[in-house]
Amino acid sequence: MSTIDFRLIRQSWMFLAVAEEKHFGRAALRLGMSQPPLTEQIKVLEHSLKLRLFERSRRGTRLSAAGAAILPAVRQFAGQVEHLERVVREVAAGQSGVLHVGAITSAMLETVPPLLNALRRGHPHLTVFVREIDSAEAVPALLAGELDMAFVRLDGEAGPGIATLPLTEDRLAVALPREHPLAAMTRIRLQSLANEPLVMSSRQVSPAYFDMLTAACRAHGLMPRVLHEVRSVASQVAYVGCGQGVALVPSSMKKLAPENVVVRPLREKVMVVTAALAWSAERAHPLVDAAVAWLKRRYGTARPGA
Repeated sequence: MSTIDFRLIRQSWMFLAVAEEKHFGRAALRLGMSQPPLTEQIKVLEHSLKLRLFERSRRGTRLSAAGAAILPAVRQFAGQVEHLERVVREVAAGQSGVLHVGAITSAMLETVPPLLNALRRGHPHLTVFVREIDSAEAVPALLAGELDMAFVRLDGEAGPGIATLPLTEDRLAVALPREHPLAAMTRIRLQSLANEPLVMSSRQVSPAYFDMLTAACRAHGLMPRVLHEVRSVASQVAYVGCGQGVALVPSSMKKLAPENVVVRPLREKVMVVTAALAWSAERAHPLVDAAVAWLKRRYGTARPGA
């Protein structure tokens, strides 16, 4: 089994300091050390990597081609180490909890902020890392422990070991170009879209949502003709605005539609879950429990994993 090479971590910080300061003396001052040991450690790093990282001259120090090539990766590595150090310090000090949250874009705008505000009132030193995800990424990331909770678009069970809590739902509507003949109607039957090219949220991004929409179409006598599959509901509306078809979207998208797109309710009442919380039912996490309790009070009751 390999072990952590702490010397390499230290040398990476040194390389980054010299690369950014373009001067060994200033880099040494920034690192709180004298210049000779810094110079020696950079030479050791160059020898171990078998690369010349800096070009040195009377005019100063600059990155070599090899040094410039590895700089982005070293910066990313340094950021990850800083993240790890911060989490370890906070957990060791017992000052805060750490919560890893994944969310689709619409949830990041509407659902996640009030929850985090509520959690921080009870846990002032809470550290939260939010990551934008597609709905299909949620379950694998939860099972792998990469996320503690995920806000996604789904309907029904998410799978063994995953609990879900439906949060918001909306009535299904249709987004059309403003000049479309059906745009003059106040309500539109699903069957009226039989010859229309549809823009749908991709099944790859949100399988449950895609399957639910296509099943609703078939239940009302519509065999959907899907022309485009896109990554979000907002993208559906954008494609409609570009004349690429019509789209079945939540009614609330009306407030985000551009001038050349209208959103008309369907005559049939089809409700869709627009946001749900998913989390591992098999991994205890006090902050997730607190989040679920707050969301239940606000939205309703959870569905346990199968």
